[in-house]
Amino acid sequence: MNFFIADAAAQSGQAQGGGGFEFLIMIAIFFAIMYFLIIRPQTKRAKEHRAMVESLSKGDEVVTGGGLLGRIVELEENFIRIEVANGVQVTVQRTAVAAVMPKGTMKDA
Repeated sequence: MNFFIADAAAQSGQAQGGGGFEFLIMIAIFFAIMYFLIIRPQTKRAKEHRAMVESLSKGDEVVTGGGLLGRIVELEENFIRIEVANGVQVTVQRTAVAAVMPKGTMKDA
C-alpha cells in the first residue's frame, strides 16, 4: 500500500515549544488593557456618582435616571421626595438621581 502514498519525511531538528512565558506576557498585557480601558473609568464614574448622591440637599434641582426634572423637597436615608410640578411630588431612590442641575433650570423648562 506504500506505493500509493509516499511516506512522510520527518523533519530534522527540534520541535518548537516553551511558549508558556510568552503566553503569560500576553495575558498580562490583555489584563492591563482591560483595566485601563474598562475597569478604571467605571470605578471612577461610580465614585463620582456616589459622592454626588451623598451631597444632595434640600432645594437642589435634579434629573432622575428616568428623565424627571424636579426640586428636592424631602431627604431620607435611601429615598428622596422630588417636586416635579406645583403640588406634584414623587418619591424616588437616591441612587436614581442622574445629575444635579444648576439653580433655575426648572423655570427655564
